[in-house]
Amino acid sequence: MKFVADVHTHSLISQHAYSTIDENARAAKEKGIQLIALTDHAPGMKNTAPRAFFTNYHVLPHHLHGVELLHGAELNIMDYDGNIDLEEDILKKLDIAIASLHPPCIAFGTKEENTRASIKAMENPYVDILGHPGDPRYPIDVKEVVLAAKKTETLIEINNASLVPDGFRKGSDVVIEQILQYAMKYDVPVVLGSDAHFYTLIGDFSYCTALLEKVGFPDELIVNTSKDKLKKALKRNK
Repeated sequence: MKFVADVHTHSLISQHAYSTIDENARAAKEKGIQLIALTDHAPGMKNTAPRAFFTNYHVLPHHLHGVELLHGAELNIMDYDGNIDLEEDILKKLDIAIASLHPPCIAFGTKEENTRASIKAMENPYVDILGHPGDPRYPIDVKEVVLAAKKTETLIEINNASLVPDGFRKGSDVVIEQILQYAMKYDVPVVLGSDAHFYTLIGDFSYCTALLEKVGFPDELIVNTSKDKLKKALKRNK
């Protein structure tokens, strides 16, 4: 299966990533990736992109080196009520937004707290994707989260960086496999993200594809296979 889009990439502005937007676009071109989303961390995470970074997106092109750029953000879920760290005036101007649980922004909660935080974030009309669910440090009720994704028309990300053996989200593979099983059962689409913090990792879905093959996940529920399919699957475009 060929994937043409990577919805989760980071640049130097995130300060714990190591490439420029230009380098990321060039790498995407070389790998045959037709579209990447610019999803640097929103300002609720310290020492990352300021609010002005997202308000100034109009200076960036939507195509670079033959690659389409979606101007987006990886939002931080800041509390168990699912509040996120960019205001509506910015969110509605973005092309795409991911919302994720990150340790610098929200403490590791109970299963009930993490589930509520995830579901409430997905209820936001400007949150298109739930980012890297499955982190065992944030236990969730997998069935409830998948069903909420279906109800809110939010894509669930299958995050390649989470599946790196001995990575900082070690154990995510077990939970992500459960997510995929429920997504198949309830016909819920997913989107693959590299979560690249260096240009060589743009479009790298190697761990994702291995797990997808293991569970026999259907191609039709993966939205990265065409730009049009991806764009139509984003909540903000419905």
